[in-house]
Amino acid sequence: MAGPMAERDTIIVIPARLAATRLPGKPLADIAGRPMIVHVLDRARAAHVGEVVVATDSEAVAACVEKAGGCAVMTRMDHVSGSDRVYEALLATDPHQRCQFVVNIQGDLPTIAAADIRAALAPLDDPAVDIATLAAEIVVAEERSNPNVVKVIGSPISPKRLRALYFTRATAPAGDGPLYHHIGLYAYRRAALERFVKLPPSPLELREKLEQLRAIEAGMRIDVALVDSIPLGIDTPEDLERARKLLSGTG
Repeated sequence: MAGPMAERDTIIVIPARLAATRLPGKPLADIAGRPMIVHVLDRARAAHVGEVVVATDSEAVAACVEKAGGCAVMTRMDHVSGSDRVYEALLATDPHQRCQFVVNIQGDLPTIAAADIRAALAPLDDPAVDIATLAAEIVVAEERSNPNVVKVIGSPISPKRLRALYFTRATAPAGDGPLYHHIGLYAYRRAALERFVKLPPSPLELREKLEQLRAIEAGMRIDVALVDSIPLGIDTPEDLERARKLLSGTG
């Protein structure tokens, strides 16, 4: 990769907590013969943007990652969010601050496309951007009003990029035009991640239950790369069954 995001400057960290509320043990859930965390690890490695590590609080997850030839970092069990776990892993993995760009890929996105991981880094070519993320246009009508589908409201900068103004669970913005489904993958400048994790939770973050609003309220700039598809996030047993069908070729 040309430009500032050379591989030596970038690290992908995949936070993987074993004690998920709705689907306990999900990083180790079998999908088409391999644990879910290994699917995510493989897709992160296929992006070829830099070193990949899994940040976990589970010895079982760490052993699974290492068996698959990956790198695992043990982190504290009491982190409130994935970004806190990512930052702890970054400090442990790269104490000399070689990596200036950090990609946070949730450990429950086994269908994330390698090309979309690369796309998330592109907005950081602009030095004014602190954090970059992804979204795709909503094409299923019921998702427009589904509070579990987070929408990003942004000003178009180019055909495939927005500057984020707000994130919400509501149906927004009003009026005619597309709505965008936010995809929970983030690319940070190292300094932006460090600042973010040291900020207290913000009022709108607490109200919407959306951590990225903390950055918006603090005046940090988030740009959004628009991609064509929404990866399947695994939160429920039904999601897991869909992923098994997709990745075994029967869906």
